[in-house]
Amino acid sequence: MTQQPLRDERRPANEGRRAAARNRAALVAAAREVYAESGLDAPLSAVARRAGVGQGVLYRHFPDRAAVATAVLEENVRQIEQAAATDGAGLADVLGVLTWHQAESAAFVGMLHAEGAAGGSAVPPYAVALSVRVERALRVLLPARHPLAAEEGDLMIAVAMVSGAVTGAGRERRTHRALAAWRLLGVDVGPVRPFEDRTG
Repeated sequence: MTQQPLRDERRPANEGRRAAARNRAALVAAAREVYAESGLDAPLSAVARRAGVGQGVLYRHFPDRAAVATAVLEENVRQIEQAAATDGAGLADVLGVLTWHQAESAAFVGMLHAEGAAGGSAVPPYAVALSVRVERALRVLLPARHPLAAEEGDLMIAVAMVSGAVTGAGRERRTHRALAAWRLLGVDVGPVRPFEDRTG
């Protein structure tokens, strides 16, 4: 009996790291969508389902709800910081970027409103840390005689008030309500758009 030559069967390359990176990116994208629609209280099971992975995979990348929220909200905060660091940026310009994020993301609104409304008490530490970064980026551009410069806490109280004005509104109504709130506070806001679009 003639022995058949063994087929050259090669195992696929180990995609462990690549698969893990893909899964993490899918989870962050899914969380951004779910939180944009439903806010930070949305169940993590909905995030895992949207990403097409099991909850075990989610917990391998993100040990708790705070880690997921931080990963999602980090990009919102980074855009505001980048806008504030741009040469020639004014407060109105950066408020336009902030307002765009308020209109797009119920999670971002929730984080700003919770921190501002509660004054830091009973607020998750990640929300406080991210809110502090937003305040720092805005405060650098705050002129001494600006309406929000009268008292130390006025700036973020105003941000929380605007966030409160858009809480519960549908995405299409948030921009209108945010701009109305800024107007009632006597604060000028530049074009409402994300930082990446601010090139022309």
